[in-house]
Amino acid sequence: MMSKKRLKPIPGMGVPNLGSKRSLRGRNVMITGGAGFIGSHLCDRVMMDRPSKLVIVDNFSLGKMRNIKSLRNRADVKIYRRDARSHKGLEKALEDEQISVIFNMAVIPLPMSLDRPMETVLTNVAITANICELLRRGKFDTLVHCSSSEAYGTALYVPMDEEHPEKPHTPYAASKIASDQVAISYLKTFGLDVAIARPFNTYGPRQNELSYAGVIPLTIERILRGEAPVVYGNGRQTRDYTYVADTVEGIVGVFACREAKGRIVNIASGKEVSIIALIEKIAKIMGYEGGIVHKPPRPGDVLRHKGDISLAKKLFNYVPRTSFDEGLKKTIDWYSREFKSSRTS
Repeated sequence: MMSKKRLKPIPGMGVPNLGSKRSLRGRNVMITGGAGFIGSHLCDRVMMDRPSKLVIVDNFSLGKMRNIKSLRNRADVKIYRRDARSHKGLEKALEDEQISVIFNMAVIPLPMSLDRPMETVLTNVAITANICELLRRGKFDTLVHCSSSEAYGTALYVPMDEEHPEKPHTPYAASKIASDQVAISYLKTFGLDVAIARPFNTYGPRQNELSYAGVIPLTIERILRGEAPVVYGNGRQTRDYTYVADTVEGIVGVFACREAKGRIVNIASGKEVSIIALIEKIAKIMGYEGGIVHKPPRPGDVLRHKGDISLAKKLFNYVPRTSFDEGLKKTIDWYSREFKSSRTS
């Protein structure tokens, strides 16, 4: 079995006052990809800390205005329909809004990379490089970049800590590794204030249920339409499912903890669930008693994921609050309401 090493901070990038915290209160905060699934929940969480201003940047290719409808009419929230790759466009927004902190959530997701691999890689890396260059030029102060557990590939050992080798299975995973390394290179070279949150499989309300959707919304939608759920492969693949409220709490924690600077920090539940068990649990909650359709494995599917959240616990006392059963019920209730609303509108 592969030995595990303790994660070390990047030399020269440690912060002497260990454990000290900082707040978003009174800051001007930008969230790129803020109308997306995790991004919109992060917007809600950030507003709880009472920033002076929240600026949401999204090109709305997958993000939805419905995800941020509760924020649209607030005087302290501004929405830009803009591509985060646009250097001049993002620079102008940063200057106009006097931004202090960026949470970079803008991304082309994994399923799209199976159809449009080159676009996925070029876009994801370009977004991160653009934001890092604007940070280098002093257009804002702090970057929290969002990575993905897909960077690890299939688990070589569990739980998977931040020292786990990076062995990408898909162009998406490779693009996330490349993006992370761009952010780290800017930090090392220019001494910038950068930290990286690495969420495992996040689920919950607002996850895209249409094109390029994940297994949870797809399964719920299929059952709501009277169709059979689908399992790709044998269903014994496992994932570490983390409810979205816990994921965004962890991302804010990465910002708040000065000791997270220069680190990649896992955000996960620390538990693994097989895909077949997940689908059977959704079916049981929804009262579905029909069969399950089995299809060939999807390309690039990792076989096992289970995150180690020891570092997040150590740095900022991260503890997931939502049980898997509770999170699934909340998620199913949300999609059921949305489905009913779409049928009656």
